[in-house]
Amino acid sequence: MLRDPDDLPVRPAHEVVAAARDVRRPTTRDHLAYWMDAFVELRGDRAGADCPALVGGLGVVDGRAVMVIGHQKGHTTADLVRANFAMASPAGYRKVIRLARLAEKVGVPLVTLIDTPGAHPGIEAEQQGQAGAIAACLGVLAGLRVPVVAVVTGEGGSGGALALGVADRVLISANALYSVISPEGCAAILWKSREAGAAAARALGLDARSLLELGVVDGVVAEPEGGAQADPAAASLALRDAVLAALDELAAAEPAERVALRRRRFRAFGLPTTAAHVYAGRADDLRPNENENEDDEEASA
Repeated sequence: MLRDPDDLPVRPAHEVVAAARDVRRPTTRDHLAYWMDAFVELRGDRAGADCPALVGGLGVVDGRAVMVIGHQKGHTTADLVRANFAMASPAGYRKVIRLARLAEKVGVPLVTLIDTPGAHPGIEAEQQGQAGAIAACLGVLAGLRVPVVAVVTGEGGSGGALALGVADRVLISANALYSVISPEGCAAILWKSREAGAAAARALGLDARSLLELGVVDGVVAEPEGGAQADPAAASLALRDAVLAALDELAAAEPAERVALRRRRFRAFGLPTTAAHVYAGRADDLRPNENENEDDEEASA
């Protein structure tokens, strides 16, 4: 796993976008097949619906029990349509919340795999509380007492990706992207033309190297020559090893310490510091403050 931006090449932003969206890249179900010694999928939000854009369940990786939740795209048009192009509905985010709380209840770490252009944008999703479901997802992950590792495996777009990105360690594949908005959406708003997508991609700094420089991600997982699509098995196993290494790093921390550092990691964004400085903080800084305790109560309500 790469932690120094200088070890990564500078790539044109439009090439990064194209590589991240390649339908031949391994999906969440592909990763589960490569990683898991055993896996039981858990479906439904317990409110009457199941979202095919998000897959999750309990499994065993290299002898270790984990909860895995990830966006599911597909390799064919039929697969993509069936999974709604990995654009999750409110039921999907409620499923994430349910499985995250279950992970905490049974005491296993949570791993999220991010690969989506964004949350479902339809009127029906908004009527069913899309924004509230995503906000609740962020709150629950922020206060989860078990280790959380997020990996951007392909296209990490908008709130649909951010909802699964509140973690102790955020990793990214070398050819993936992570952005608060798609290049086309940004271009439509700021340039008044979706044709300016390439310029928007450059301005967003959505590539792995830029994200590592900013401290938005903590490590970059190298891909085989030709990208993950050239050798899905090797790419997936490299991700697995990076996730297991991150979980080993997090195992020794006390739950309260872990939650405090996780929150401090995200609160540091935009300040003249990086996530690395947060992890090197004084021991006194690890204790949750009163506001953090209040956040815990709200997240568990």
